[in-house]
Amino acid sequence: MEKKPISRQGFDDLLKELKDLKEVQRPEILKVVQWARSLGDLSENADYSAAKEKQRQIDRRIQFIENFINNASVIDVDSLSGDKVLFGARVVCEDQDGNRMQCRILSDVESDGKQVISCTSPVGRALIGRCVGDTCIVRLPSGEKEYEILEVKFKE
Repeated sequence: MEKKPISRQGFDDLLKELKDLKEVQRPEILKVVQWARSLGDLSENADYSAAKEKQRQIDRRIQFIENFINNASVIDVDSLSGDKVLFGARVVCEDQDGNRMQCRILSDVESDGKQVISCTSPVGRALIGRCVGDTCIVRLPSGEKEYEILEVKFKE
């Protein structure tokens, strides 16, 4: 399986979330499930159904994080430099209408879709590998958009 890039900060945040899920949230929800089960008839027990659904959500998130961590390639973005867009870069670019976009390119799990974009998103894929002064065409559901890269930096 292909390793997925993630920043050191993102990796540490996932480890922290995993610890919280396993050591705090899951034990708490198991107590609620046990309490709700003690109320009797499970077929009409809304507390039990809600608690079991919450337990399933927690278990799915734990599984997702563990799988991601096992296939992660941690990248020290603080050690990167240059004018080429790479994973971890902070990019300022401008579209053909003069609208500026500032973003940072990180992993899928670190992305917020606004200021932090995924390296696998259409914009992220179009920008990676380009240098300051280059233009790139991004294919979006709404059509193609052309961006010129104005600035690339790795430190704040």
